[in-house]
Amino acid sequence: MTGASPLRGTDVLIIGGGMIGCALADRLTLDGASVRVCERGGVASGTTAHGEGNVLVSDKGPGPELALAQLSRRLWPAVLERLAERLPDDAAGLEWEPKGGIVVATTDAGAIALTGFADSQRGAGVRCESLDADQLATAEPALTREVCAAMYYPDDAQVQPAGAATALLGSAIAAGAIIETRCEVTAPLIQDGRLIGVETIRGHRYADIVINAAGPWSGTVSEVLGAPIAIKPRRGDVLITAPMPPTVFHKVYDADYVGAVGSSDAALQSSAVVESTRGGPLLLGSSRRQCGFDNRIQPDSLAAIARKALRLYPILADVAIMRAYGGFRPYVDDHLPVIGPDPRLPGLWHATGHEGAGIGLSVGTAQLISSALAGQPDEVDIMAFAVDRPAVITEPWTEEIFR
Repeated sequence: MTGASPLRGTDVLIIGGGMIGCALADRLTLDGASVRVCERGGVASGTTAHGEGNVLVSDKGPGPELALAQLSRRLWPAVLERLAERLPDDAAGLEWEPKGGIVVATTDAGAIALTGFADSQRGAGVRCESLDADQLATAEPALTREVCAAMYYPDDAQVQPAGAATALLGSAIAAGAIIETRCEVTAPLIQDGRLIGVETIRGHRYADIVINAAGPWSGTVSEVLGAPIAIKPRRGDVLITAPMPPTVFHKVYDADYVGAVGSSDAALQSSAVVESTRGGPLLLGSSRRQCGFDNRIQPDSLAAIARKALRLYPILADVAIMRAYGGFRPYVDDHLPVIGPDPRLPGLWHATGHEGAGIGLSVGTAQLISSALAGQPDEVDIMAFAVDRPAVITEPWTEEIFR
């Protein structure tokens, strides 16, 4: 945006100090708003701390979420450049790696599905190309040769999630934003039917706009505010190997991953995802299951991840597992984020429901919110993520309940 800051004079309170909340804080301060972030725990301590840092276009079919992913991917380089100029140490901790992604099918049926999916993505402007056996072996020498089809996506990238969130928040703080950790929201402050702030365990906090960016806890926050939305936690688990010499050079996953992401089944869904980190360990995923906020390690999930990773990379059979962790993702039944104003309660906005794509979609989400608050159109229609859709507001409501 150019010219006068479009949001100057607007006080915004963001509930949640994860990746989405930090991206919002960065963008809204850049556009002139006065920003306060209220985080009930520590910065990037929830979903963000338990993610893989994916910035992907490869796993999304044509539609609004892909359009948002493409917008975000285009925005990331400019965000990185700005952070590097202002906060070089923080920017280095972000660990941006535009390594590209490779999706493989290991069955004939999977190859047909992957080829058709890639064709549909090309029609939506996604860059992807088919790799033959020799090209695949050159790109990923340790990958199994039992591959029926492979697609390369040059725009897939990766960041260190907590590093990315803290870099964005550091930029916001440098521009005047206030961050309060251990600051849980306990009640809404409503005047004449409008949300004018929130009550917290630290006292009242007033704002023109309150944004619910609490990730998988957004459903709980929305209930506290009196405007419930149907966000549920969906658990995912990751295995981390001991440090290794360079072995995996792209984000590599099997074609089942797309189906697992798009599945609404509450039971365990798993697929093979293998990628490197700068420190040497490999991240092995992925799994999805609905089990509430049950934070116990799930042995069947870890076993499924290991088994499928070994099929892609047999070399991993002799590699030690250093640790495992799990986290919760904000899930919506129709598999679309929830971005925009709540029609039931003026002053309340939501930015949540990204499930496992929040890292990649964060900067695009922040731009959509900023543009909408300023009354300006954007290249992606924010109405595609509207709050008042059946998967999000499941109970009848009237404006009178807030008066």
